[in-house]
Amino acid sequence: MIPVPEINLGGVLPALILGVAGLLATLLGLFVRKGAATVGAIIGFTAVLIALAANAPLRFMNTPAFSGMIVLDTFSWFFNLLILLSVGLTILISMKYLTDQGLDLYEYFAILLFSSVGMMFMVSGTHLLMIFVGLETLSIGVYVLTGVLPKSSKASEASLKYLLLGSFSSALFLYGAALLYGASGSLSLAGLAKYFQSGSVSTMGLIGMGLLLVGFSFKVAAVPFHMWTPDVYDGAPSPITGFMSVGVKAAAFAAFLRVFFECFGSAQVTWSHILWILAVLTMILGNLAALVQSNIKRMLAYSSIAHAGYILIGMVAGTAMGAAGILYYLLAYIFTNLGAFAVVTMVGRKGEANISIDDYRGLGKSHPALALAMSIFLFSLAGIPPTAGFIGKFTIFGAAIASGYIWLVIIGVLTSAASVFYYFRVVMKMYMEAPEVEPESLKFSPSMALALTLTVMVVLYIGIFPTTYLNLATESVKSLF
Repeated sequence: MIPVPEINLGGVLPALILGVAGLLATLLGLFVRKGAATVGAIIGFTAVLIALAANAPLRFMNTPAFSGMIVLDTFSWFFNLLILLSVGLTILISMKYLTDQGLDLYEYFAILLFSSVGMMFMVSGTHLLMIFVGLETLSIGVYVLTGVLPKSSKASEASLKYLLLGSFSSALFLYGAALLYGASGSLSLAGLAKYFQSGSVSTMGLIGMGLLLVGFSFKVAAVPFHMWTPDVYDGAPSPITGFMSVGVKAAAFAAFLRVFFECFGSAQVTWSHILWILAVLTMILGNLAALVQSNIKRMLAYSSIAHAGYILIGMVAGTAMGAAGILYYLLAYIFTNLGAFAVVTMVGRKGEANISIDDYRGLGKSHPALALAMSIFLFSLAGIPPTAGFIGKFTIFGAAIASGYIWLVIIGVLTSAASVFYYFRVVMKMYMEAPEVEPESLKFSPSMALALTLTVMVVLYIGIFPTTYLNLATESVKSLF
C-alpha cells in the first residue's frame, strides 16, 4: 500500500489564508481599472487579521505534519506572529507609498503575501528541503518587489544584485544540504541530529554544516556575507526595505535557530566559535560603516547589519535564555525598524527625493509628531531605556555573560555605544538645525497614521512592561532545547 501523508490543514491555515488572499488580489486586480492597489491592500490587510486569529491555536500545539516536513509548535506560532505583524505593517506603510509614487500595482500586495507564505513554511520546516522551498519562495518575491519601481534604474540594479547574490547563497545552502545527505543519509532535522550525536561526524558533514551557515549568514546580512545589503536597501522602495530588514531577517533567524540548535546542538563547540567571530565582525563593520553615511537608508542598512551581530550573540550563548532574548529582540526590532522606515517613507516623498540625513533638518519644528516618533525609534535602535530595544540588548547580553562570553559582551556594548553617535546625529538634525529651504507640508494618510501610532505605542509599551513578552519568548524556545 502507498502510505498517505499526514495532512493538517488547520496547522498551516495562516499560510493558506495569505496564499488564497494573494490569488484573490491577483484575480480581482485584473478586473479593476482604477484603485487596484487599494483593493489589493484591503484584501491583504484583511487576510493578515484573519491569519492572526487562525495562528492562535498553534501556541498550544506540538505536532509534526505533512510526513514530518513541518512542525506545528510554539516556536512556529511566535515567528508566524512576527511575520504577520511585519507584513501587516508593511501593507499599511505601502498604501501611502504607492499613492505618492502614482503607482496602482495590485501585484505588489499579492507578491508580498506570497513571500510571507514562504516565510511561514520556512520557520516551521523540520526538513532541509522544506526550509529551502520556503527560503526560495520568500526570496523570489522579494527580488521582484525590490525592483518594482518601473522607472527607477537604482531599483532595477538593486533587484539584479540581490537576485545574483541571493541565487549564489541559495546554491551554497543547497550544496550544503546535499553534502549533509551524503554524510548522514537524511535531510530531516531529527535524522541529522542523530548523526551529529553519534560522535562520528565526517569531514563532508562538517563542510555541509559550514555551507548552511554561509547560506543563513547571507540572509541575515552577517559580515562578510553582507555585501548586498547597502545597495539593495538603498535601491528598493522604502516599505520593502523595511520589510526585508525585519520580516526576511526574522524568518532567516527562525530557520537558523531551529537547524543549528536542533540538528547541530552536539557540535555547538565547533560552530559557536565561528559565530563568535561573525558576531564581532558584524557589529564592528556595521556600526563603523553607518557612522560615515549621509544617506538615511544606507545608514539604516548598516544599522541592520550591526543588529544582526547583536542577535548572533544570543546564538553564541547557546542557551534557552539566549534564544528567548533573540525572539524578544526580533519582536522589538520589527516595530522599531518598520516605524523608522515609515518615517523615511513619509519624508522621502515622490521618487524618494529626500533620503539624505540633511533632509531631516528642522523636522522637529515643522512636523513635531513625526520627529518625536523618529526619535523614539532611533532611541530604541540605540538601546536606550525605556524602549524595547534596550530590553532586547539587555536580555541577549545577559545570556552571553551567563555563558561566560564576557569579551563578546564588552565588544557589543562598545559598538552599541558607538551607534549612539549616528542615531543621535539624525535627532540633532531634526531638533537643532534649521532647513536650508522652507519644508513642504507632509500629509498623513489614515493607514500611515495607524502604522506610526501602533509602532510607537508597542516600542514603548513592551520596553516598559517586557515581562509578558519575555515569558512568551521563553515558552516558545522550549522545543529547541
